[in-house]
Amino acid sequence: MTDVKAKTQLEEHALQLVEAAMKAGADAADAVAVTGSSLGVQVREGKVESTDRAEGEDFTLRVFIGKQVASVSSNGIADPKGLAERAVAMAKVVPEDPYTSLADADRLLKDIPQLDLKDPREVTAQELTELALEAEAAGLAVDGVTKSGGAGAGWGTSGLVLATSHGFLGAYERSRTSFSMTAVAGDGTAMERDYEFDSRTYWDELTDPKDVGKIAGERAVRRLNPRKINTTQVPVIYEPRTARSLLGHFAGAINGASIARGTSFLKDRMGEQVFGTTIKITDDPHKPRGGATMPFDAEGTGAQKLELIIDGVLQTWLLDGAAAKELGLTPNGRARRSGSTTSPGATNLTLAPGTKTPEEMMKEIGTGLLVTDLIGHGANGITGDYSRGASGFWFENGELLYPVSEITIAGNMKDMFLNLTPASDLDDRYAVATPSVAIEGLTIAGS
Repeated sequence: MTDVKAKTQLEEHALQLVEAAMKAGADAADAVAVTGSSLGVQVREGKVESTDRAEGEDFTLRVFIGKQVASVSSNGIADPKGLAERAVAMAKVVPEDPYTSLADADRLLKDIPQLDLKDPREVTAQELTELALEAEAAGLAVDGVTKSGGAGAGWGTSGLVLATSHGFLGAYERSRTSFSMTAVAGDGTAMERDYEFDSRTYWDELTDPKDVGKIAGERAVRRLNPRKINTTQVPVIYEPRTARSLLGHFAGAINGASIARGTSFLKDRMGEQVFGTTIKITDDPHKPRGGATMPFDAEGTGAQKLELIIDGVLQTWLLDGAAAKELGLTPNGRARRSGSTTSPGATNLTLAPGTKTPEEMMKEIGTGLLVTDLIGHGANGITGDYSRGASGFWFENGELLYPVSEITIAGNMKDMFLNLTPASDLDDRYAVATPSVAIEGLTIAGS
């Protein structure tokens, strides 16, 4: 959807699918039309390795026959009548779903807000190449960096249209530019690598590529000659890029679908203290230029900013229409499309920062571990048990002493959340925004 004409055509296609479904015998229907284009460049050692461009359109039609629901997808709608007839035929033979339906008409968004989601600038392959090369050169210039692990830059636009049989028609467009650099330090079996990246809605807000490359190089060099440590229990500080995963685990634990299935370790904790008394977590779908900003959800309903955690107390679940109906609650505009159904999900999550810098936290803690990288997916959403491979830096008297690797961090997220303290260095660039966080009482499994 690069212009008004393309947007109008996509809206017409979505409406055609809904109309065809109703003529084919559906009781209700909705259609999602998605279009996008992307451009990417990869460089290594000062040379372009690849340049890729992609464009496409996809359509998903969902139909309801009573409580039965089915969907079909296609990358074109040359035959909307045929697609609709297939979807209706499928719906007639599937089991009933007592919870999935279109949103109630009184919940549909009437006035769609115009959000600042798309940079009018069209980025070229040459500009992306220069961005990646500049970041790589800065990384290679760092003393101790021996080679480049590659640098890349990408730009893309996407558009979405949602049309329903009960009167909703909405559309929005977004753009995103991102780039990264990976630096390698050392030689042979003693090599270490690390990276830095940035991603923004507007080109003019991107971090200076020299800074991105320099940070990648410095991060790689400081990881050289890592040590193993003995198994111990100490406070752990997660820097923002690793702390984001903790906020992601929290979002999964308050997903209404998981609550309805009884598969969340927070399923019985609504209205209870699940974080420390100073903690505030919000979810804002209208965050200016946010990574997940959107004017309406996958059901065509408006979504307001949610205060998920206030003073450490859990206030609400993330709910789409189906999860809310199953739980006997009111939806809060967090629907995402997932095949023939929707599922709840967060938008722009933010953990409010604290008052102390990470350096001040380290001095206050004295001895502990700074986590800069996590490996694996060892977080159990049902029990809360947490076990992740990690690497980082050992610190004593508030000073980083040496890098550590081949360790595992273990605990339970119920205790981790209660003992979590945020620092002041909020990284607000991405859909999950968090500062560094300190957590006491974790076990470090080492030698």
